[in-house]
Amino acid sequence: MDALERVAEHIELVSTFRSFDGDGDRARQEALRGQGEALAQRLVAGWRAAPAALRPDLWFTYHVYYKAPDWLGPAVSAALGIPYVIAEASYAEKRAGGPWAIGHEAAAEAINRARLVLSPSRDDLAGLKEVVAPERLVHLPPFLDPAPYREAAKEREAHRARLARTHNLDPAVPWMSVVAMMRPGDKLASYHSLAATLARLTDLRWRLVVVGDGSARREVHAAFEQAAPGRACFLGGLENREVAAVSAACDLYAWPAVNEAYGMAMLEAQAAGLPVVSVAKRGVPDVVIHGRTGLLAADEKALAEPLRGLLLDSARRAALGREAAAFIHRERSLEAAAERLKGLLRAL
Repeated sequence: MDALERVAEHIELVSTFRSFDGDGDRARQEALRGQGEALAQRLVAGWRAAPAALRPDLWFTYHVYYKAPDWLGPAVSAALGIPYVIAEASYAEKRAGGPWAIGHEAAAEAINRARLVLSPSRDDLAGLKEVVAPERLVHLPPFLDPAPYREAAKEREAHRARLARTHNLDPAVPWMSVVAMMRPGDKLASYHSLAATLARLTDLRWRLVVVGDGSARREVHAAFEQAAPGRACFLGGLENREVAAVSAACDLYAWPAVNEAYGMAMLEAQAAGLPVVSVAKRGVPDVVIHGRTGLLAADEKALAEPLRGLLLDSARRAALGREAAAFIHRERSLEAAAERLKGLLRAL
């Protein structure tokens, strides 16, 4: 929304309808389809009755996939004769005929009808090419507003001193940071993987600063206490500005990113000047440039080696961190994305 507001004269969130079905329940999917179709008809009727100047010029939908198809955009854009655009879509033929068949087919139809599909992750491109022409498919890497992180980095020493004092952290040793929800599934799997990695690094001096909370809190705390007793400091859930301050105070960001599309927290860490150590899978290489803004291992089991290297090399940590911040400012900022969006959308 922030990027689009820099492109168009007026942006409006026209519906909070949620099409998500997490259980593969056919009856629920049918009900959601009916609700979506009825809502689309009401939206079209309202705009047709309104003065031409108040009708939309383009429809933009974020995140279309088999569990959350778009029941509004294709119908509204077709009825009003306006371009239909999707950002962050995914398609996998293996979902055909399964418990999410209705959502899968609807997502495929929506993607196929879109005039433009913006994909934040290269990992999704191969599947999308099965349902959308290559000329309508554009890789638009993830981006963010780096300003809060850039400002926090200017006060790094003050933020570090405050954290050290408040949480009894030794400022003379490297601090690794993590920012992630503590919930079952891929997040919890990443926490367990990181704990197993850190268990292999207990011969070194370091502390882990964890920002996050959720239903798996106890399991996460137990995993780190077992792997490296007394090394993890848990700050709980924090607001964005506080996250920026914590990130700026640390020395590097470590996260296995198990099955993550790309990982916005890794962009945030780099914006604060931290090098990232992660795994070169799925969309992670879209947000961390190996050897330039961080280090990427081949898999989770190999994560300890690059982490050890950076924990022992403060000069390389600093160099990668400086390049990480510059990379975000030049290539992954809100302003850079808005400029690219402007050209892509106006062409429609």
